[in-house]
Amino acid sequence: MGGQVRGQMVQGQILGVGYAAPYLSLWDNDTTTCVSARLDTLVTRPAPAEGATGRECVVAEERFPFCELFFDRVVMIHALEVTDARNTLLRQVWKVMKDDARLLLVVPNRSGMWAHADTSPFGQGTPFSYRQVTRALATACLRVERHENALYFPPVGPTGGRRWSGMLERAGTRLLPYLGGVCVIEAVKDAYAPVGNATAPARVPTLRLRRADAFSRSATGIGTGTGTGENAPRHGGGRAMRS
Repeated sequence: MGGQVRGQMVQGQILGVGYAAPYLSLWDNDTTTCVSARLDTLVTRPAPAEGATGRECVVAEERFPFCELFFDRVVMIHALEVTDARNTLLRQVWKVMKDDARLLLVVPNRSGMWAHADTSPFGQGTPFSYRQVTRALATACLRVERHENALYFPPVGPTGGRRWSGMLERAGTRLLPYLGGVCVIEAVKDAYAPVGNATAPARVPTLRLRRADAFSRSATGIGTGTGTGENAPRHGGGRAMRS
């Protein structure tokens, strides 16, 4: 899976969320600074510490100890599937990302074999489909730009099937593209996404006034000389009053 995770070369500040320390070495060089933010969950808390000393910390989903608009790249592995506060976690990631930053998210695929293997790290937590991940990212104002699956070889031990992993990866990508063990998604900030649960304004019904014919001047004959009611003027038939 290293080829899918590596992607393009990145310079600047890189944040790993979840248990991403084993993968941060793919970008750690003289032009980048990698920081691992391990989630305080039952799955990621007891994991062995890896990476450079002083660059790893334990964080809560609702608050990151980092400045806003600070990181150029965020890598999330073993993060979204092991937490119940997914929307809160993604919003915290959105805050620490720069406006032109990119998010690399790896989650277990609901249709793959790795999500159903209890001995695999990807078998812990809640697996996702591509549509579910897309909706979760959209809620946090993040837009998916690239998506592909990986880990097509079965979750077996270090011997056996792993020797054929390269061949199985190429065959699975062509023959069974939707049955990969994990979904690898690259997303960016969506500047035009609605903030919060924005809904369309309610339509106010238009008030229409109807003409009251019973009190109109034409019905009563006032001022028209053609009325037939009690208030209509009387002409002729009588003598003029003498002074």
